[in-house]
Amino acid sequence: MAIHITDDPAADELLSSNPFALLVGMMLDQQYPMEHAFMGPQKVVGRFGSFDPAAIAAADPEEFAALCSTTPAIHRFPGSMAARLQELARIVVEQYGGDASRLWTEAVDGKDLLKRIQALPGFGAQKAKIFTALVAKQLDVRPAGWEKAAGDYALAGFRSVADVVDPVSLQKVRDYKKAAKAAAKAG
Repeated sequence: MAIHITDDPAADELLSSNPFALLVGMMLDQQYPMEHAFMGPQKVVGRFGSFDPAAIAAADPEEFAALCSTTPAIHRFPGSMAARLQELARIVVEQYGGDASRLWTEAVDGKDLLKRIQALPGFGAQKAKIFTALVAKQLDVRPAGWEKAAGDYALAGFRSVADVVDPVSLQKVRDYKKAAKAAAKAG
């Protein structure tokens, strides 16, 4: 299944073909516009030449941070995100044999999937629920109980990146988030 989160075909192709890139895009989706976060892996490929978790984990941390900080940076906090990306790569290599898709394909159920994702750097409870919904909705990976694990993000609608499939749905997610922030502020 093809992922369409960014407006860059090469970035979307990388997200579609490389499970680690999709995972990293989600990790970078914090305090940064989602379509830019998900373009981060493509920026790394263009500068590093690869998006292999083992190569990223083994890279010199200072050189890798400099590469991630080059304009346009992979995130508004490129240094800390570079370190987090390398840590995520190390975990994927050590615990999943370098295959990030094993995080979701080997999960015994939705609860296990959520637990696996939450154990990763940069993935709190909410982001883990969103990523659970993303792999279910966009990759059709639906272990038993995924809906409960993903919570409201499993519902039909336009709540998160899990629901973004084109520019129209991206705008609907933005509108939903803006309305939710306004409602929370109003109180």
